[in-house]
Amino acid sequence: MKKMWQLWLTAVLAVLLLTACGGADDNKDKGTDNNAATTEQSDKDNGSDSEASEDADAATYPMTLKDATGVEITLEKAPETIISTLPSNTEILFALGLDDEIVAVDDYSDYPEDALEKEKIGDMNLNIEKIISMNPEMVFGHEMSLPGSEAGYQQIRDAGIPVYIVKNAMNFDETYSTIEAIGEATGKSEEAAKVVEDMKAKVEEVVAKTDDIETPKRVIVETSDVPEIYVPGKNTFMQEILDKIGAENVVTEDGWIMISPEEIVKQNPDVMVIMHDYTPDVINSVKKRDGFADITAVKEDQVVQVDSNLTSRTGPRLAEGLEEVAKAVYPEAFK
Repeated sequence: MKKMWQLWLTAVLAVLLLTACGGADDNKDKGTDNNAATTEQSDKDNGSDSEASEDADAATYPMTLKDATGVEITLEKAPETIISTLPSNTEILFALGLDDEIVAVDDYSDYPEDALEKEKIGDMNLNIEKIISMNPEMVFGHEMSLPGSEAGYQQIRDAGIPVYIVKNAMNFDETYSTIEAIGEATGKSEEAAKVVEDMKAKVEEVVAKTDDIETPKRVIVETSDVPEIYVPGKNTFMQEILDKIGAENVVTEDGWIMISPEEIVKQNPDVMVIMHDYTPDVINSVKKRDGFADITAVKEDQVVQVDSNLTSRTGPRLAEGLEEVAKAVYPEAFK
């Protein structure tokens, strides 16, 4: 199932992640001003008493929200039973403290550990009948799954259950906005602000550690194994990550492309970041490909595996994903 998920995700990203990352051209954007504003608001919220919080809740609901597809949803109160249909949604909801409200998740939601104990409602093919039978007060769908699930989402709406389609975040800023949007929809705006604040602080910390790198390393990132090796190029989320740490992507084409082993040998990257794990002993398997013994990354033992979930799930752990990639490319900066 893990292999199917990674291959499906790669295929979807190859279609969806062709637009430019909003912040990719700003290689060392630390988001200091936004962080200061968030911190100031958080300080105000933390100073309020429970009565003020109750008044705020009363003023907030009913609320009308517009999701990523432009559909308007009116909520009379914060949803008390929630279903998540994608791992990134699940991780955000748990990070907001909605453990008890989450009644079911998709089959691939495996983080945090508590997600494994939740009822399952299908994989890429959602069990629409089961979702409707559980009668949740909110279903969080995702823009990424629309090609195969749009009719199912409409069926859920027709049953009187609100569906909020979450935007497919294309960069860090959009990820922050997504977390804030889910926080607003669930009555957890204060918690969402804290999650974003912590993420921005981690990003600043990682960027600062790689700021003094004088010679950028040339990097290739693999998201699937032979015979169909897919790699991210320009205008992808991974490009923004490499830009933030001052690394050079050897792939100059736009979007996600399929690349041959021979082309990787020709490009001779300094570092190979491997983001697939369905091949046994994958690092040695990569090193043993024909001709790879001459690649700098192989000769200098710079073929490094990184958990793909940290960078493919646009949620609270994305800043950790940035750090893991930075450690893979510039381990000397983290000693």
